[in-house]
Amino acid sequence: MDTVIFDLGNVLIGWDPRRLYRQLIEDEAQMEWFLREVCNSAWNERQDAGRPWAEATALLRESYPEHAELIDAYHLRWQETLLGPIDGSVELLAALKARGVRLLALTNWSQETFPIARRLYPFLQWFEGIVVSGEERLVKPDPRIYQRLLTRYAVDPAAALYIDDSARNVAAAQALGMHGWWFRDPAGLREHLLALGLLEHDNQAMRHG
Repeated sequence: MDTVIFDLGNVLIGWDPRRLYRQLIEDEAQMEWFLREVCNSAWNERQDAGRPWAEATALLRESYPEHAELIDAYHLRWQETLLGPIDGSVELLAALKARGVRLLALTNWSQETFPIARRLYPFLQWFEGIVVSGEERLVKPDPRIYQRLLTRYAVDPAAALYIDDSARNVAAAQALGMHGWWFRDPAGLREHLLALGLLEHDNQAMRHG
């Protein structure tokens, strides 16, 4: 195994729109309603698939005019939905890089907001390549976006480990012949990388908590 493919959101970079909306909606139940019924995950996924944010917010404002400012905030204040690097995962990424493991990324992310992440997180430059769903107009778990990564970077799926916090995305990678790991925390990932021989027990990054 010589290649590790990372998902980014909630594997290397924490993300949760609640971080923003707790500043905008005092009542927790009302905030949860808004994120479930208005700016919900299905709506957000359409931006991950390439829909422009201007179009997405305009559509919602028509249906929920009383929430226009809250709807616009999802895009205009999107950076505030980021929780920052997941330190333990970034340490593992650094350890893999130091060992010369080939690093790629495959992420469901809007093409309009991903440049913000590139600017904020220098470790994204460690990847040989990053396939962004919004640029491809395909989202995981559609097998076509995995295949684009495999083809574009000439990856042998049998020699690749795919890591994602979504079990269905991991299953899609496994269906194409990749090894898969359902990410829940850096400690579990560390143990898996050690078991596969992609890291060594005496690696400097392994001595961190």
